[in-house]
Amino acid sequence: MSDSPKHTVPAPQVDAAPAGGDDHKSARRGAIFIGLALLAFVIYIIVTGQGAEFVAALQNVQISWIVVACLCMLLYLIFGIAAYAIAVWLDPDSPVGIRDLISVEASGIFFGNLTPMMMGSTPAQIYRLTKAGQNVGEAGATQFTRFIVYQFGLVVWGAILLLARMPFFTERYGDITLLCVFSFGGHVCILLLIFAIALMPKTVIRVAHWGLRVLARVGVATSKVDGWRAFVDGEVYSFSEKFKLSAGHLSSMLLTVVITMLQLGFFYLVPYFIMLAFGHHDVDFFSVMAASAFVQLLSSAMPTPGGTGGAEGGFALFLGHFFGSAATAGYLVWRLITFIAPTILAAPLLGLKSPRHASIHARWDRFVARLMPSRAQQREREGARAHKASESSSHAGAASGAAAASGGTGGTKAERSARSRSRYTRVRQAEGGITVSPKALKQRRPK
Repeated sequence: MSDSPKHTVPAPQVDAAPAGGDDHKSARRGAIFIGLALLAFVIYIIVTGQGAEFVAALQNVQISWIVVACLCMLLYLIFGIAAYAIAVWLDPDSPVGIRDLISVEASGIFFGNLTPMMMGSTPAQIYRLTKAGQNVGEAGATQFTRFIVYQFGLVVWGAILLLARMPFFTERYGDITLLCVFSFGGHVCILLLIFAIALMPKTVIRVAHWGLRVLARVGVATSKVDGWRAFVDGEVYSFSEKFKLSAGHLSSMLLTVVITMLQLGFFYLVPYFIMLAFGHHDVDFFSVMAASAFVQLLSSAMPTPGGTGGAEGGFALFLGHFFGSAATAGYLVWRLITFIAPTILAAPLLGLKSPRHASIHARWDRFVARLMPSRAQQREREGARAHKASESSSHAGAASGAAAASGGTGGTKAERSARSRSRYTRVRQAEGGITVSPKALKQRRPK
């Protein structure tokens, strides 16, 4: 079911500029927190006497497999940019370019990794899209549509891996595996809520207004309630209409889903290649992907920057037994590749801007024309033939009209025969109207 309100989307009332300041403060606090957590991890290794074992495990690492794991993270970034590019490509006049999208993806990684439950990711990416030229409504719709597809990919991957490997993990870990089930259910609820906003905006508006009235009665400032109401009224409808527009391009939406599934798949494969780097070649990659998905579900539910605490506990619980004695070193390498290095490398990409020469849609059309010049030339030839045929038909019609007007005796044999048959017309136009000759009706036309 969906609401179909005949509603004109108002101009966005939200200023995107403040998004940067708060996120930078949260990011600084998150970076300090994560730094302290890493320091505590190093102290733990020293105190527990695992230092020698840790160093020995790192010395035996096969660098080639580490490079493959890093390539998986690079593909994760590239597929994330590609998913945004499809959304921007749907608008032929969009001012957002490829460099802008690299900055948008980098902002999501940087601020998401340094804020609790990745809450800084979405506002930072919306802010970067507005800096690239989109208004707040368009940027919000683009970001939330991308967020929906990402959440959908998480849910689909979680369902597949839970169904495929749940008996294995339940037998090994027992009731602890229920934590992953609860986290998976939370992601499903988030996805359903987003679909409700996209498909039933009127119902969501009513519920939101009811909640705001409750807040006003319990003493929340009227100015804040009015601001929230204006935000809800404008952004919910704007998001709903933009999402329906994107969903109307079914092939593009399906392609975005496929790209997102590949993106998450490469992320889940990183621990598998790290295990190969440590010499564990007898592991089942599908079980490792399932364990990696479980760790991601747990860490994303932790209200700490970067999922600190959930990531460590999830890794020790679901991935540690695959690494065996190299679990501590494996955790550090995994955290370095999937979290620390992407966060550091994303920082210099935050300020990238595209030159405002042409939209992604126009550049794609030019690329296709260069890639397949024969097809472009064939289209030009077909257009020229059609134009020539229309000119020939117009000239032939003009010549026929001139011959009929002159009523002359010249012309080809076929033209003289046609004029001869016209004398046997049964119906003719006169000043008094249309008259019919009974005598002519009885006559037979010559064959």
